Amino acid sequence: MSDGAVLAALTYLEFHLLFILPPLVALFLLAGPVERPYAGPFGVALLAAVAILYTTPWDNHLIATGVWAYGEGTVAFRIWHAPIEEYLFFILQPVLTSLWLARLPTASDHEFGISLPQRALGLLGGGLVAGLGFVFLAESTYYLGTLLLWASPVLAVQWAFGWPVLWERRRTFALGVGVPTAYLAAVDRIAIELGIWTFDEAFMTGLAIFGLPIEELLFFALTNTFLVQGLLLFWWVTDRWEQVRTVWNRRTPTGS
Repeated sequence: MSDGAVLAALTYLEFHLLFILPPLVALFLLAGPVERPYAGPFGVALLAAVAILYTTPWDNHLIATGVWAYGEGTVAFRIWHAPIEEYLFFILQPVLTSLWLARLPTASDHEFGISLPQRALGLLGGGLVAGLGFVFLAESTYYLGTLLLWASPVLAVQWAFGWPVLWERRRTFALGVGVPTAYLAAVDRIAIELGIWTFDEAFMTGLAIFGLPIEELLFFALTNTFLVQGLLLFWWVTDRWEQVRTVWNRRTPTGS
């Protein structure tokens, strides 16, 4: 059997084994000292749990609607409409992105005290994304419209909670989102070429970059944005708490 024939027979699980697990394992093995021995893993686990709960209804809706489907024999079994491998990706992506992010400078000296106008500005940004979603909520742009609507509440909450902190770490944010997005987009293009999953053009804009639908690129950019922003904000809060606790312990007499 030729190499092409072998690749064409890839299942969704084999796709994970070939393209997702190797970089994940490599990043884990190359990881340096753990700066946040409890906050790091806990933050990743929390985001993975939220990803499963928040993404499952939207993902299953699009599968049921026919926006995307899976090649015959490429999935093991389904829970609701989505294959089990899809739920596995909801876990693997947060781990992959967080392991990459952990290699970047993530500490922030920004103090607590985000002002109400700043919070309002963050909410407004999320509202604008939702507005764009409604604009594109037509059959020919249904994937794009639902994607933006689905993303807008998360963006609104994160931006309202601490967009100045994220702006302070904008270079880390750009690298943290850009690298895993580029990689996942590239391997997604391979999966589409192999027929592991397909899309109904009736729900798509028809715009593509090197054969990758623009909606897919935006999906990975948005999901990695959720993850990177969530971790940066979570670690910002836990770092501030550690500082407060250290100062408190210094001021409290021993034995009190």
